[in-house]
Amino acid sequence: MKIRRTIALLSILLCTFLSFAPGILNLTQVPVVPGQVPQVSGMLSKIVSVVPVSAAEAASVSTVNRPQVMEISYKLFGIFPLKTNKVEVMPSLMLIPGGQSIGVSLQTQGVIIVGQAPVMGQDGKKRYPAKEAGVEIGDVILKIDGKEVHSDQEVAEAIHQAGASQGKVGLLLKHKGEIIEKSVATVYCPETSRHRIGLYVRDEAAGVGTLTFIDPVTRKYGALGHIINDADTNQRIEVADGKIVNSSIYGIEKGSRGHPGEKVGSFDTNSMFSGSIEKNTMTGIFGVLNGQISNPYFERAIPVGWESEVKEGPAKIYTVIQGDRIQEYDVNIERILSHRTDAKNMVIRVTDPELIKATGGIIQGMSGSPIVQDGKLIGAVTHVFVNDSLRGYGVFMQNMLRESGILERSEAA
Repeated sequence: MKIRRTIALLSILLCTFLSFAPGILNLTQVPVVPGQVPQVSGMLSKIVSVVPVSAAEAASVSTVNRPQVMEISYKLFGIFPLKTNKVEVMPSLMLIPGGQSIGVSLQTQGVIIVGQAPVMGQDGKKRYPAKEAGVEIGDVILKIDGKEVHSDQEVAEAIHQAGASQGKVGLLLKHKGEIIEKSVATVYCPETSRHRIGLYVRDEAAGVGTLTFIDPVTRKYGALGHIINDADTNQRIEVADGKIVNSSIYGIEKGSRGHPGEKVGSFDTNSMFSGSIEKNTMTGIFGVLNGQISNPYFERAIPVGWESEVKEGPAKIYTVIQGDRIQEYDVNIERILSHRTDAKNMVIRVTDPELIKATGGIIQGMSGSPIVQDGKLIGAVTHVFVNDSLRGYGVFMQNMLRESGILERSEAA
């Protein structure tokens, strides 16, 4: 009797230990790819069972681009249940890697307040009308006296007209995510002969980046790998309109410790392609591409490499450092930051002597450069380490595809 109790107790302890074992926990958390059955080593390799959640749920998958939710059950010796959880089985997707240098032009939704300035009144005194009314840098002007504004010229003219007729102006603002109203008294400025409220505003943003991928079926693209923030306020730009075109690189400012370098380029007015900008997200910009593009290293689309397939070790990136010619360079994936949903999913180091000589490592404008490992598109370059230009971050392709809408979200636990 005592022996039976001892055996039962040992069994319970063993089951409890195995249910919290790192191998078991990891298997229930990492998405898997088609045909891939999660494996564990040693004695645990005998207990894995993968089955669909239900026939009804399986039938509800209306598109090949939606991850299928699967239920994984673990049993000791096929008898004692250890753990049950749901994981995503990722679909097979084929994308064309980018690498092209692109010029990005964004029209903001409303007009961003980027600074405040004193207004010299007729009495010779300096005043800050907008600041005194509680208007802050980073606020977005959506309407003036009930009328939408889309440019700095429209803002200046609306304020002048309102000041001339009523001595004040009503602002509808987006302030820290909330919509608020402010009434601001205008001040007549003799120097400019206009009514003003003391604001610097901006209605657009432009720069150079890199195209990451194109879906050959839908023509949807992804680029940059990170969000576009306003340069002065560091807040996300709400997109009203925008486009991308081909960009030609004519200069490189090399990166060094404490000083990120950058590509210097110009927009190609005779671009062979152009694209709309429909989303500005944490993992990049997305839209639809028209025209012709080509990557000399890839004649056709290649498979997407999902998070569970990314590994530490050698990889390739594709980018432009002169003119519009895409080149291939060696990098090393030093660390994988699993389960992060932002644009910092892996740490990469540039190892290619040619790229290091030309740029000093990762530089601004390289954001979006596709990362390919073992013949699969696994992500894009996103950030450079300020104190080490040879190293930076990369985003998983999986996260970019979710933000783009190409990969539908599932209900995996």
